[in-house]
Amino acid sequence: MAYYVGIDLGGTNIKAGIVTEEGKMLNKQSIKTHAERPMEEIIKDMGELTLKVIEEAGLKVADVTAIGIGSPGTPDNKAGALVYANNLPFNMAPMRRLIREVVDLPVYIDNDANCAGMAEAVAGAAKGIKDSVTITLGTGIGAGVIIGGRIYSGFNQAGSEFGHTVLVSGGLQCSCGRKGCFEKYGSASALVRMTKEAAEANPDSELNKVIEEEGKINAKIAFIAMRRGDKVAAQVIDEYTDYLADGLANAINTFMPEVLVVGGGVCNEGDPLLVPLQEKTMSRPYFGPGVRKTQIKLAEMGNDAGIVGAAMMGKACADDKIDGISSAV
Repeated sequence: MAYYVGIDLGGTNIKAGIVTEEGKMLNKQSIKTHAERPMEEIIKDMGELTLKVIEEAGLKVADVTAIGIGSPGTPDNKAGALVYANNLPFNMAPMRRLIREVVDLPVYIDNDANCAGMAEAVAGAAKGIKDSVTITLGTGIGAGVIIGGRIYSGFNQAGSEFGHTVLVSGGLQCSCGRKGCFEKYGSASALVRMTKEAAEANPDSELNKVIEEEGKINAKIAFIAMRRGDKVAAQVIDEYTDYLADGLANAINTFMPEVLVVGGGVCNEGDPLLVPLQEKTMSRPYFGPGVRKTQIKLAEMGNDAGIVGAAMMGKACADDKIDGISSAV
């Protein structure tokens, strides 16, 4: 049995776990990132967390084949470095070298959204599918593209930034510098903004009662109010799914995946989101008569996607016996 360590590096938490070659996670641990620290301290913690999960699984370092790391930002797998991440103090961070000072194993790095896509392709909603796209809806929008069983991320590992394709020309200002990006209209943050605007414009709506009950505005508010029969909330969800469907249709037209997976906390709403989203999205791609159509599914890997996907990306790179970009399913 071969084992792999997957590390999910985030701005708030660092998560790591032991994963089998079939994509089954045996254990996991999490620590705070404390992103205000120097990168060397954060990377050292990643190495020490790796040692901890190996020991807790009853394994030795020699039992582990490789370490895979999923990180926000742009990695350079060949150099073993994280080139840049806007929410972490990393600039050409030599991850491979620094982690191997703590635990001497092969280290491979990829973008966290790519790793989420890999997790769904290996063990989740797109298991057994060679061509899939996973879209994650959170503060922004991430995309993991699998083509022919391999992660696609462009010649420089900076590709698949589908959240930064323009959906509304001249629209809302995005953090990337452009206006009208998909993530300004289709992310969970966008739904929160739309909910807040609708609540302020309609003080007597059920939205405001739910906000008071929850104590804050979040992506669940509009769904809760809609289930109570609130028309304003239903309009918010209708507008949100309309924008989201346009972005997903663009992804389908670009890649024509067999399966399009949608993930993120907002997807916990299930059918109230998925049913209208499927109907709207599937009416928009360029499918000719008789052409097989993409299936839209909700993500299945949840909070484990980052760890499992990173480990499976590490497995693929180790199987190819190279330090470059390989990432085969």
